[in-house]
Amino acid sequence: MAQTSVNFRIDAELKESVEEICRKMGMNLTTAITIFCTKVAQERRIPFEITADPDPFYSESNIRYLEKKMEDYKAGRLKLTEHELIEE
Repeated sequence: MAQTSVNFRIDAELKESVEEICRKMGMNLTTAITIFCTKVAQERRIPFEITADPDPFYSESNIRYLEKKMEDYKAGRLKLTEHELIEE
């Protein structure tokens, strides 16, 4: 199969973040984009849901909150209590 180059612009921080995630999965950004394009061609659709309302769990403020809680937990500063819905 003949190959071609594709050039596009992307936010530098986003690119670095995606490249790091790809490295952790054992691939590079070119491979990830090729996988994406292959799935689009096979399924004739974007292979994931796109919504106007992002999941608030992954918001920057919640990630910072969770990181702070984990830091407090590791340092022994977080008081843990049992939730009333947890059964023994």
